[in-house]
Amino acid sequence: MRCEAGSSAIANGKSQNDSIAILGAPLTIADVERIAALSQLELTADEKELFRRQLADILQYAEQLQAIDTSGVPATAHVHARVEMERRDEPRESMTLTDVLANAPESDPDAGLFRVPRVIAG
Repeated sequence: MRCEAGSSAIANGKSQNDSIAILGAPLTIADVERIAALSQLELTADEKELFRRQLADILQYAEQLQAIDTSGVPATAHVHARVEMERRDEPRESMTLTDVLANAPESDPDAGLFRVPRVIAG
């Protein structure tokens, strides 16, 4: 779906929501009803009007974003591409078997085992 902002609508005193157009026509309650039907939503009349305004605001913001000149901006694969997000994997001392078994609610230190809840029926 392509949205177009009608600058003449703003100049004629209409609100910004009225200036948003989808395929050349203003966003209507019928558009909201069609979107709601595709989403399998049942909306009240108040909800339809609220969503019409909200969707028009979203489309207006998308139009503002489309107007930004990004011709000199290189493509970005990830916003943190140069920042290492994970710590280095360095070997370090781990817990001893005695400490692990001492913290387990049902353990058998002599066998070196502890009981865990069943997660698969069987």
